[in-house]
Amino acid sequence: MTPQLAVDRTHTRTGGWAVLGPGNIARRFLAGLASSDGELVAVGSSDASRAQSFADEATKQGAADVTAGDYAHALADPRVDAVYVSSVHTAHPALTIAALEAGKAVLCEKPLAVNHGTAMALVDAARQAGVPLVEAYMYRFHPQTRAVLDLVRDGAIGRVLHVDASFAFRVGERNGRLFDPAVAGGGILDVGGYTVTMASAVVDAADGVHASEPVDLTASGVVGPTGVDEWTVARATYRSGITATLTTGVMTPAANTVTILGEKGSIRVAEPWVPTGDTEIELATPEGVRTIVIDATDAYALEADATIAALREGRPDAPEMTSAETLATARSLDRWRAAIGLRYPFETEESDIPPVRGRFGGVGTGGDMRYGDIPGVGKRVSRLVMGVDNQPDLAHASAIFDVYAEQGGNVFDTAYIYGDGELEKRLGRWIANRGVREDVVVITKGGHTPHCDPESLSRQLLESLERQGTDYADIYMLHRDNLDVPVGEFVDVLDEHARAGRIRVFGGSNWSPERIDEANAYALANGRQGFGVVSDHFGLAEAYDVPWEGCVQLTDATSKRWLEERQIPLLPWSSQARGFFAGRARPDDRSDSELVRCYYSDENFERLRRAETMGAERGVPTTAIALAYVLAQPFPTFPLFGPRTIEETRSSMRGLTVDLTSEEVAWLDLRS
Repeated sequence: MTPQLAVDRTHTRTGGWAVLGPGNIARRFLAGLASSDGELVAVGSSDASRAQSFADEATKQGAADVTAGDYAHALADPRVDAVYVSSVHTAHPALTIAALEAGKAVLCEKPLAVNHGTAMALVDAARQAGVPLVEAYMYRFHPQTRAVLDLVRDGAIGRVLHVDASFAFRVGERNGRLFDPAVAGGGILDVGGYTVTMASAVVDAADGVHASEPVDLTASGVVGPTGVDEWTVARATYRSGITATLTTGVMTPAANTVTILGEKGSIRVAEPWVPTGDTEIELATPEGVRTIVIDATDAYALEADATIAALREGRPDAPEMTSAETLATARSLDRWRAAIGLRYPFETEESDIPPVRGRFGGVGTGGDMRYGDIPGVGKRVSRLVMGVDNQPDLAHASAIFDVYAEQGGNVFDTAYIYGDGELEKRLGRWIANRGVREDVVVITKGGHTPHCDPESLSRQLLESLERQGTDYADIYMLHRDNLDVPVGEFVDVLDEHARAGRIRVFGGSNWSPERIDEANAYALANGRQGFGVVSDHFGLAEAYDVPWEGCVQLTDATSKRWLEERQIPLLPWSSQARGFFAGRARPDDRSDSELVRCYYSDENFERLRRAETMGAERGVPTTAIALAYVLAQPFPTFPLFGPRTIEETRSSMRGLTVDLTSEEVAWLDLRS
């Protein structure tokens, strides 16, 4: 029988905790709570007897009024301020989401999620809920770690050259969660993340940056007979040249130490991961070897207090382990697993990956999306188009597509050449998983140089449809033009596919105004369907060159007049000028040769300055002003954007909330 919730708030405390997943590590957390400012008040488990047993243990250790029941019971307890999630890896997302939606701060055991896509969705959910989410790498909260990073930051060993970190052990038998791929077993996710987070923290301290990631990561290792990594070594190189060797495993023991090498000495930590009692840091320099003693403290208590402090102070995370570091770590762990060929069965490109929130609200259930009409499509068309070219795996794509769709986005732009076809398959799998084919508009492109001809177009169209698992393209565009092919030949074959129902609307990407006019004149004269859309480069920044050969820009005054006269729907790519409005451009920084070649001029930097000024006045990012400029044109625009993260997705979509007058558009474009 589940006990009734105790709601007595007369006792003194600063944080009431619930434990979800009462296993061995939860017992360590429980012991740590005794020296923290919090107390356990509830336990939740899928097994009622386990929950009650854990509650009984807590009572024996001095806890009072601890209730036990299922997860929902624990989250419903009004005394609970924060939740410690300590289940198997694959259960973290559902429990974290449930706790966030209940308004509780969350301290989730590492890894927060099995992959970066899921971790990204959880961080986004916490931001939307307005409560903290902290990943429980408890060693990061220990004063020993802080002392190590201070030594690095203060230059105690000079310029840092290399980090050697290991965390591995041997389990006698290949059974249990560590050897089960269904629950994301293996060493990389269980303890390899410790080595990744330590190396990153050292690089941050040495270089004065935050959330460092390797620019290069290679690895070798052994994937055992059960399908999990049993032993692996990664070699990482960071932007400043610092290197790291990261060792982990569950079938071979290691020294489990951290050594940091610098030009003037070294730092060695004998117990970096589970500091027990008084611990020591060894600092070796030309002056000799010095031992720094760190007084005993409980890292579990410190991470609990840090989570409650974040809740009380209205912060989204804890400075000891920020969300940015969590996401950087997740990306690095994805790369490490990929380097040894490890992917869990539930992550494959053929999987039915469910929404991280456990439910999909459908297309257009919220947000500030605006819609327009493209004649012939037969569906409403969101003004902001999701580019399908920056999603490295299905979990990542699903997380971003879910947010975009639920915020009202329903148009996806893909191409035959993207990811050698994998990105088309990925989009098609998400559409099938969510059952939204008739709710979305899919733009498909083919006929890229050097295969830009009618025969290649037909072959690629049919292959694209097969990849996507559909029998038609809402909009089909030639990815490039080929001036050696008479325009009528392109119109004829596109019209044939349209009449067969394989295309609804067609057009040209990177086609000039002159060729578009020629195509439509041919179509009119010969009873064919004409070009209904164009997708060229257009944005606030004037383009003086284009990123790739064969591209066409319409940012000059003559092209703008043509667009206004023709009123042909424009689907502009790179409306953010490849990062020019995202903080990547400065007159004195010429490190990005493409950005310099295409956009650097006094006029464009003045446009950037005006967009920054307007963004500051309206409380939106500069990129939102750049997007609003495109949306406010006197001809129909449906700008493409290619976010790499959910955060970028939401930031870009803020441009939908900005309305610009014609006078403001002219001012941004230096016409007034």
